[in-house]
Amino acid sequence: MDTATTDEAWKRFRLRAQDKGSSAVWRWWIVQLAGLLVLSGASGAHADNAKVLPPLLQGIGIDQRLNEQVPLDLQFRDETGKTVRLGDYFGKKPVILSLVYFDCPMLCTMAENSLLHSLQEVKFSVGNQFDVLTVSFDPHDSAELAAAKKAVYVGLYGRKGAERGWHFLTGDEPSIQQLTRAVGFRYRYDAQAKQFVHATGIMVLTPQGKIARYFYGIYYPSRDLRLGLVEASANKIGSPVDEVLLFCCRYDPATGKYGVIISRIIQISGLMTLLSIGGLILVLSRSRQPAGGL
Repeated sequence: MDTATTDEAWKRFRLRAQDKGSSAVWRWWIVQLAGLLVLSGASGAHADNAKVLPPLLQGIGIDQRLNEQVPLDLQFRDETGKTVRLGDYFGKKPVILSLVYFDCPMLCTMAENSLLHSLQEVKFSVGNQFDVLTVSFDPHDSAELAAAKKAVYVGLYGRKGAERGWHFLTGDEPSIQQLTRAVGFRYRYDAQAKQFVHATGIMVLTPQGKIARYFYGIYYPSRDLRLGLVEASANKIGSPVDEVLLFCCRYDPATGKYGVIISRIIQISGLMTLLSIGGLILVLSRSRQPAGGL
């Protein structure tokens, strides 16, 4: 991992520690550390091959199509199975668009969890100042599965009215392809692994459905996300950002094998989560000791 990146992360941690309680700081640090681990795993393994993508990843990515209009006449299905138009969710508020598939065993859940964490830190509320569209690009995902996902994330978000603003949509292949092409989301189905190969990121759209900003990876800073929503609400289009792509697939360029990098990252992230919880317990226990204690 780059030393400057590590130092900057610790600097942000110390600054947040001054403003927030220990619980909030450690929760933030868990998400941040997971993102750094993914970046380290994705870029550190075989740096010589950084510019040469394996065949499985060629053609995969997220192109920035700022100020492009998404097709609002596309039809999808909401969590109840009702047919809806994409335009039904636009017109008054900016919209965060998250493209995932609900059976994803790897980065989709990490990305959606990170989005949830960022939304919890933003003072604006889903359903009031902005809406969220989590759209599956797997045409086989069902409305029942979408409803289950919505129940989990809206429940964890825990703010009143969020169920009216956070929508989980499924659709048919033609609508999915038109939407993903419009926002520059390039993915592929790997029949051998029975999984989708894709990159991760979210987009912020204006109330009229134009792409205002991209966020890559699985870490979306709440301050930047808030700024993106403010600008999008005023129909301002952001500037291109650096592409830090995290791929959800089963290929390990370090060994030429499949299914190793992401699984190791998840294992390490789980370990660091346990260590972070242990550290939190230690901090709390020390803070409760009497001033004159040993």
